[in-house]
Amino acid sequence: MTALAAQLPRHLVDKAVLAALEEDIGLAGDLTSQATLAPDAWAKASLSAREPGVIAGLDLAAAAFRHVGAGVTFTPLLADGDRVEAGSVVAEVEGPARLVMSGERVALNFINHLSGIASLTRTYADAIAGTGARICDTRKTTPGLRAFEKFAVRCGGGSNHRFALDDAILIKDNHIAVAGSVTAAYKAAEAFAGHLVAIEIEVTTLAELDEALAAGARIVLLDNMDNDTLRKAVERTAGRARLEASGGVKLDRVRSIAETGVDYISTSQITMGAKPLDLGLDVTIGHSK
Repeated sequence: MTALAAQLPRHLVDKAVLAALEEDIGLAGDLTSQATLAPDAWAKASLSAREPGVIAGLDLAAAAFRHVGAGVTFTPLLADGDRVEAGSVVAEVEGPARLVMSGERVALNFINHLSGIASLTRTYADAIAGTGARICDTRKTTPGLRAFEKFAVRCGGGSNHRFALDDAILIKDNHIAVAGSVTAAYKAAEAFAGHLVAIEIEVTTLAELDEALAAGARIVLLDNMDNDTLRKAVERTAGRARLEASGGVKLDRVRSIAETGVDYISTSQITMGAKPLDLGLDVTIGHSK
């Protein structure tokens, strides 16, 4: 079944955009636009892709123009998750020229950044198509932008791992070191967790995998294992748990990881390694009313 489209909470969009506009416009306003454009100047502009990719962040771009002042309209011609080619028109903007110019950079900063993440995620997702594995993000995100970056991952065909420390239990090597063993850590988490809280445990060796499975683990993260070890882990698990491969996942290896039979592949590359997609805003009509 195809997953429904992701949607960003309106209050998070507005909060982030207002903070960005405050940062960019400052206390005196857009000096350049005030100095060069008449108060009644009008502009119509096109938001266009200058390279191929996947769009994400239209709600944030729209909010930038909505909050910059009254009278600006933002009309999307595509949807988040749509692929674009160089030259594709993504949206049209029209309104008082001073306001259009004042909102331009904030709108572009958000949509360029998020479209870059969506585009790279799509490249990873396409690379493992047909294997049954799913590409996932991590908590390695830009501080303050996690909700938006994880939204972009979904727009690119990826899946979200946990959003924060409070929505699932992920027992990592340091937790195991302090708890004393894989078994001790897992059993303690099992006793603590509510019935709706997922528990995943990280292992670095096949022996630790065996211990985790014996303890009752149903989701296991296989950390920094080579492909041969991943295949053995899949064989040993024999469907008793969902397996996630993580650590050192790059595009040139992701297909071979997926072909080992793991269920999920998580990588910080799709959020931390993505370059912005090049989109620009170009005025097509400008005049005084």
